[in-house]
Parts: sequence; structure tokens; C-alpha cells
Amino acid sequence: MINNNRIGVDNDSETVTLNATRPKKVTKKTNSEQTSTTEETTIEITEKMGVTTEPTTTSTTSTITLTTTSTTTSISTTASITASIATTATTTATTTAIPQWTMTGDMNVARKYHTTSMLINEKVLVIGGYNGISLNSAELYDPSTDIWITTTSMSTARQEHTASVFTDGNVLVTGGIKDKVFLNTAVLYNPSRDSWTDTGNMHGVRGAHTATTLRDGRVLINGGDGGRGFLNTAELYDPSTGIWTRTGNMNYPRVDHATSLLTDGKVLVAGGYNDTSLNSAELYDPSTGIWTTTNRMSVTRQFSTLSTLMNGKVLVAGGSNGVFLKSAEVYDPSTGNWTPTGSMNFARAHHTASLLSNGKVLVTGGSNGSFLKSTELYDPSTGIWTSSTNMNISRWQHTVTILTNETLLIAGGEGDAPYLDDVEQYPLP
Repeated sequence: MINNNRIGVDNDSETVTLNATRPKKVTKKTNSEQTSTTEETTIEITEKMGVTTEPTTTSTTSTITLTTTSTTTSISTTASITASIATTATTTATTTAIPQWTMTGDMNVARKYHTTSMLINEKVLVIGGYNGISLNSAELYDPSTDIWITTTSMSTARQEHTASVFTDGNVLVTGGIKDKVFLNTAVLYNPSRDSWTDTGNMHGVRGAHTATTLRDGRVLINGGDGGRGFLNTAELYDPSTGIWTRTGNMNYPRVDHATSLLTDGKVLVAGGYNDTSLNSAELYDPSTGIWTTTNRMSVTRQFSTLSTLMNGKVLVAGGSNGVFLKSAEVYDPSTGNWTPTGSMNFARAHHTASLLSNGKVLVTGGSNGSFLKSTELYDPSTGIWTSSTNMNISRWQHTVTILTNETLLIAGGEGDAPYLDDVEQYPLP
């Protein structure tokens, strides 16, 4: 993230913090984590043993030979024993193959603070980011060939923006930062034409905000960094008109927060930063345009993840608040309460979290003072995290996309190098 000294302003009904300094994202050294491999082996052994003992006749003739100075004694012993033992052993071993991460085609440009989007044509679009300068380049990944091709660039470079895919296939890109300049512009990408067009500008500049596509197709933008302070403002984009409208303000300014769409159509925002890490949470109701506070998390956290589970509850995992966190909590919209659940095996922030088709949540990478290649699976039925297969490359500030063939695609970020072009994929369990 970009670090600036903030000068408080109150403009266009935006609430910002005074003289706020956003915490630095410190470059960390790569940690080679011990690879943990889990193997399930089923061995079925069927053993049958039949023993038949026939009557045995033993005749013995003994000859013992003992040599001394003057005496020789010979004893010979013959023993005949007949036994019949029939043994049959059948062993069948079945080994369950463990899914592994595999490297796929590299992006043409190394980047972090970018976005990736799954298009309706099943390709993946990567947009913008940063690799020493803000980027306007875009690329398309074709899962059938594992190749990235450069596509038309945006007119404006940007990082820490958002990207949202509409049902018509177009992609909305909003705000962000261009070389320390905060943006209010928005553009649309048309995959069928490989073209970018300007759409309506937001009412305020912002970067490091969040975007949530609502049930009615509109996109909610909230919070973030306005360059002169952290924001509590929110706006709605209507794809049918291309127009932005203001909606209710959040109760707290926040940046580096997390949002998730609930099963009832409301939007939950939790945590973030505003001079200090936050544990507050709020709900946005699209039918009224109003934010209402809900119960607080038990731990303050920023750079965490929020995942709406199949049972309607919401999992928050990890983050940081001066220390890196491995704790997790579950929010119940029916009660408004947060309940602690099992902790991850590794503390981490700036990681990704993906809801899988089996209802579990897969967390990848991040940082806990060192860049991580570890991954973990959360099972909502037990509240337990189990270590999964390690990625090939330690990374944070990367992106994750679930492909239509149930493969997870990880792209870019920071790790062994300050900006990665490396991409890897993982067949989901």
C-alpha cells in the first residue's frame, strides 16, 4: 500500500481521519517452510491359515561322539517330523493421490496489487498492479493452453483498484492509485471486443477500497484511502445507466477492511484500519441504503479475509493488529454474534481465502513476518483447520481465481522477488 501523511478534510460528505498515517507494508524475507504432506493409505489384509497335523512317527537312533584321550562314544539321532501348514495371505493397498500445486505459464509482466477476474468465456483477466511503477497493462489466461497473452491496456495505470464482472461479461474497474495519485475514474472492459471504455466517475477518489456486486447487479464501493484520509463513504454503480450515486456512509472510516455478501442480500464489512486496527463490524442494507452496526469481533484485525459459508454464516480468518494473527471467528447473521472457532496452523495476513464447492474454505500464502507457501483448509462442520499441500512459491499480495474446471489459480504477488510473474494451479479436493 502507499504510505502518505494525511491532512484531514471534510469534503463531499466524506469523513476522513486527521493526520492519519497508513501502516507500512514492510518487505519480508522468504521463509522456507517445512513441507507437510498428508497421505491417506487404505490397506486391506485378508489372511487365511489352515493347519493340518498328521500323526508323526519318530524313530531315534543316537550316536554321540565324544573324543577323549582313551574313550570314543558315538550317538546318532534322527528325527522325522511331518507337518502340513497351508497359509494364504492376500494384501490389497489403495493409495489416495494427494493433489499438488503445479507451475503454469508465467504472466508477461510481474505484478502485485493487481486484480484477477474470471470471465464468462472461462478465461482469466489480470489488470494493472505495481512492479516499481503503477501498471496499465492487462493479460488474458487461457486454461486450455496455460498461456497468458497481452491484451489491450487501460488508458490509466492503477494499483489497489477493484474489478467486478457483470452478467453481460463486461468488467468494471474502479479507482485505485497511480504513482501516489488517488483516482476516481472507472472503466469498462469488453472481452468480446478487447476494448476499454470510460464510464462515469466516482464522486470521490479512493484506493484500497472494496467492491461488492449486489443481487440486483449494482456494485457497492465502500471505504478505502482517499489520499488525505481514510473514508467512511460508499457509492453505488448502476451498469444499466453507467451512473454512480451516493449511498449511506459507514459508521466508521476504514481501509484494509474486508467485505462479504450475505445470503439475505446484505453486505457485511468487518475490521480494517483507522489510526489503529478495528474490530467493529457493520451491515449495509441495499433496500434502505443504510449501514447499521452489529456486534464487534473479539479481536481487532486488518488484512484479514471474510468468507460467507454455505450455511449462511461468515468466517473471518487471520490478519494483523500489531502482531500477525492465526485466530478465526464465525459471524451468525441471525444473532449478530461472533464466535471463536479453531485457529489456523500459521498466523498470516495478506492471504487469500476461497470457498470451495464442498463447503470448505482454502487459505493460501500471506505473511507472518516471512512470506508463506503454506495452505490450509477450514471445515465448518468441525471448526478445524488442516494443513494442505504447500504452494511451490512463497507469496503474499497475490490473487486467487477458481476456474470452471475446479482448479485454483494463484497469480503474482511478492515473494522470492519483490514482484512475481509466477503462476501456479491446484486441483481442488
